[in-house]
Amino acid sequence: MDALAGIFTAFGLSASAGLNAYIPLLTISLLSRFTDLITLSSPWDTLENPWIIGLLVILIAIEFFADKVPAVNHVNDIIQTVIRPVAGALLFAASAKVVTNVHPVISLAAGLLVAGSVHAVKSLAIRPAVTATTGGVGNVPVSMLEDIIAGVVSILSIVIPVLFAVLAIIITSWIVWKMWFRSGARRVA
Repeated sequence: MDALAGIFTAFGLSASAGLNAYIPLLTISLLSRFTDLITLSSPWDTLENPWIIGLLVILIAIEFFADKVPAVNHVNDIIQTVIRPVAGALLFAASAKVVTNVHPVISLAAGLLVAGSVHAVKSLAIRPAVTATTGGVGNVPVSMLEDIIAGVVSILSIVIPVLFAVLAIIITSWIVWKMWFRSGARRVA
């Protein structure tokens, strides 16, 4: 069960890194330093260092404000195109360490792909659609929602990885059912 929980945690943390690189990093840093919910082994335990925690707080503040300012948010997304997948790779590898049969390179690659995919959907599909349909006015609320989702998913991924997996399966099933229902309704009409 620990291996399965480690995998669910790894996927959840790397997915939330695709929305905001620093929130899940700070989450595991704080939870590892101050609780027994997650234990980071070497070299990942460096994230527990107070200097690293302070740096993450500063980076969260910078990204929070940069993502809320028109035009600056586009530059921020370009910069985050590298940072978010790397953060996802680190988070996946650090939290999937429970699974001893998985090579670290595979963990890093999986985290890179998960966070990179979430970031790509966000920056190439969701944000441009929000900007186009709202004239940019909707970017701030959407950015705040992304930060909230990243925080909630990060915490749930550590605290309740099985619940996160069940929710992910339910949501995915619902989306697939809706897509199947819509495509079937179009063929009938």
